[in-house]
Amino acid sequence: MHVVVGAGAVGSVLARLLVARGEQVRVITRSGGGPDGVERVAADAKAGLTAYVDGARAIYSCAGPAYNKWATEWPPLGAALVAAAEASGAVLVTTGNLYGYGAVDGPMREDLPMLPNTVKGQVRAQVWADALAAHEAGRIRTAEVRGSDYLGKGAVSPFSVTVLPKVIAGKRGAMPGALDAPHSWTYVGDVARTLIAVADDESSWGRAWHVPTPAPLSVRQLATRAAELAGAPQARVAPLPGVLLRLAGLVDPAARETVEMQYQWQRPFVVDSTAATVAFGLKPTSTDDALREMIGKGSNES
Repeated sequence: MHVVVGAGAVGSVLARLLVARGEQVRVITRSGGGPDGVERVAADAKAGLTAYVDGARAIYSCAGPAYNKWATEWPPLGAALVAAAEASGAVLVTTGNLYGYGAVDGPMREDLPMLPNTVKGQVRAQVWADALAAHEAGRIRTAEVRGSDYLGKGAVSPFSVTVLPKVIAGKRGAMPGALDAPHSWTYVGDVARTLIAVADDESSWGRAWHVPTPAPLSVRQLATRAAELAGAPQARVAPLPGVLLRLAGLVDPAARETVEMQYQWQRPFVVDSTAATVAFGLKPTSTDDALREMIGKGSNES
């Protein structure tokens, strides 16, 4: 049995991929939701998961607290996932991100030190450090799969929220940061495929892996291509002044939490995914195909 914690953009694709290859899949969410063809369980993962993982071969962490609750809710969630892996003997494969590296010069590789420069980066780095310590102590088996900002069905990022809907509608989008800085974009289906590949390969455990990700595109380039694929007018994107984002944060918790992450959009933010591409033979889905899925021009979800 495979246990998927969370049914967002990545968790839902992951569950469907596992079902498609004939696996028994249990999806755990607070609401009890999830895709068709799986066993659905309603539970608060932070309160404990051991009752739901007996007999599991793999546990996939695809959930996450609300952005403004990371500091308080990620530690108990991470501890519950480690406890579940220890109780069941299942490998724990976590969907991570690049926050823990902090601001770096050059492409991000898995062997870079964890030097987070934000609260959310510190939280994610500590959750991974705790899981890795349990692995090295022989208590569990674990690995982490890290991607950049997501593209694909259900993906939520500053681009998908503030730029893409406007561009498709022929309106001007706005984005805080440098519009022409190279930025990596990871397809949610590729995250799911990498999670499965890592869970299947015992030799890959005990370390982090970067999801195979295409060549970077700036926000302006991505918006331009999205408009072309959607048959919309030429894309228009304007920089959103940081002061406006901070003002929005006075009333919007999500906007407030994005302020400390602005370093990712003010300079090149590029991921090197060579290791996973070579190790697992996975090739990244094209950015065009990921965009087509988001604008309803085709799907690579399965």
